[in-house]
Formats: sequence, C-alpha cells, structure tokens
Amino acid sequence: MKIYLVRHGETDWNKIGRLQGQSDVPLNEHGIRLARETAAALKDVPFDAVFSSPLSRAMETAKIITGERNLPIQTDRRLLEMDFGVMENIDFVTAKKDSAHPMYNFFFAPAQYIPPERAESFEQVYDRSGEFLRERILELEGKCETVLITGHGAMNRSILNPLAGIPLKDFWQISLPNLAVSLLSLQDGKFTVLEKSRVYYRE
Repeated sequence: MKIYLVRHGETDWNKIGRLQGQSDVPLNEHGIRLARETAAALKDVPFDAVFSSPLSRAMETAKIITGERNLPIQTDRRLLEMDFGVMENIDFVTAKKDSAHPMYNFFFAPAQYIPPERAESFEQVYDRSGEFLRERILELEGKCETVLITGHGAMNRSILNPLAGIPLKDFWQISLPNLAVSLLSLQDGKFTVLEKSRVYYRE
C-alpha cells in the first residue's frame, strides 16, 4: 500500500511568517493555484481513501487533490498541526533571531524545546500521529492500494522522522515546503519512507 503524505498549500500566514499552529487559516489564492498544479500531477493516482487534518487549509488541499474521485474526506484531530498555545500568531522570523525567545529552541534546538503555556511538546505530537497510523492506517493494508493524507509542516515531520530514523534534535532535517508530497509504503505491517519531499509545481 502506498501513502501520499501532503503538506497543505500556502496561507496568508505562511506568506508573512506567522506561526499558525491550530489556528484555522484558509489557503490563499497562491496556495489554491499550487494545490491545483499538484492535483494535476497526481490526477492518475487511484486514491482509495483520504484523511485530513480538520483545519481548513488541509481540508481545502485534500478536496483539490481528490478532485472528482468522489471520495469522502475523513478528518482526524490527531492530524492537527502542533499546538503552540500562547505563541500562535507570533512573527516567527523575529523569534528565530532572538535566542531568548520562547520559540527559539523550537526552530534551532528541538530536543531542548520547552512548550510555552497551553502548547504541545514534540513528544505529544509524535504520540498522536503515531497512534493515528496504528489505528487508522495499519488496518487498511490489504483493503486499499493508495491513501492520501493531508496535514501540516510539524505534524507531517512527526510521521516521517521516526520512520526515516531522524532524531528529535534534527526534527527540521527534511524540507517540507507547502504542498510537499512524501511517499510512504506499508507492507506486512511495516511503514517505509520511499520519498521524503517532492513538489510538483513551478513557482
């Protein structure tokens, strides 16, 4: 079984450098256009099942890629982006320049990151995304040939990194621009990363 793991398209917050987390920000026009280009590249992929984060930017991406396949999009809260609590909507470009900022380690020293108020830890995101794979995807082996999952930058890495053997300190090792497509396989109950990040559009 093959699994296409896709990051959502661009939003206005992506464009201006705002930390989105679980804030529900829709795709912008550029994000919609690139999602359509990605959908065109994947038009012949015979998806059997579609899962998405319930946030609109991921849902819109799933709908565009699914197109006319007439497949229900199954949402699961375990696919939500990482929750940044009181730090959501901050300017992350500024945070990256200030080593005393509460989010600095999130970007540059993930293993030392201390979640701010009401925020999730990396471990919590790993736990919920791993649980999603075990409870929703493993059971599809032998029933489906191809599955689409649309999610988010940090959440998608929480799926990819353990499978690729990437430690927490290197959390950002895989580059995942908007609409990056990662390809996984599932065989005999084992997940394998076939391709870490691919874009199908031209800027």
